[in-house]
Amino acid sequence: MQDTQESQNTQDAQDAQDTRAANIKLVVLDMAGTTVADGGLVERAFAAAAGELGVEPGSADHAAKLDYVRATMGESKISVFRHLFGAEDLARRANTAFEKAYGELVDDGLVAPVDGAREAVDALKADGLTVVLTTGFARVTQDAILDALGWRDLVDLTLCPADAGGRGRPYPDMVLAAFLRTGAADSVREVAVAGDTAYDMRSGVRAGAGIVAGVLTGAHDESALRGAGATQVLPSVAELPALIRGSGS
Repeated sequence: MQDTQESQNTQDAQDAQDTRAANIKLVVLDMAGTTVADGGLVERAFAAAAGELGVEPGSADHAAKLDYVRATMGESKISVFRHLFGAEDLARRANTAFEKAYGELVDDGLVAPVDGAREAVDALKADGLTVVLTTGFARVTQDAILDALGWRDLVDLTLCPADAGGRGRPYPDMVLAAFLRTGAADSVREVAVAGDTAYDMRSGVRAGAGIVAGVLTGAHDESALRGAGATQVLPSVAELPALIRGSGS
């Protein structure tokens, strides 16, 4: 018990040190699972993509592929389909079917903001920070989500993998694209990244972000987020403005 408490105290002290070390000017937020609640639409859209390529529902192959989709939440979807189906033409067919199905589900009103997400973005902007939304989806799907939520003008910039050279998470490209395109920060240490998956955390760490915050409203638990390099883990993105305010003290 004493060792556990000492370990927690050490982690808390490291969290505080990491936070104080950053003077955040740019905030890069994930969408699905972090700022957007989609109620498991990824799995439903995957079923459509798998069916397009003849994967039988209920089969062992279907179950194995679905497990991989769950494990890789946050990664660029085309990268996931390349892994699952191998050949580029098959991956692109699956990705097209996935994006079409997901977009239709979004159009049916099956997405909503994570509680407090809109308010968190507004608070960050009121504090003078630049905010960017990123996703592993294609641009057409990202735009469908933004339109469904009325978020087209919510933030300064939105990015998908194609906007950053084609590589999504866990690569740092979207975070670095946000850094370069906005010109809001003088150093990557002045960037905060927040997301709900290990892939978000790895992307932030690889980009050199000063804060890499995991949130518990999406795919991965605290252990997975910490293991991938989260500097802090928050109940939700609603707590992020307070964390960043503390980083400047």
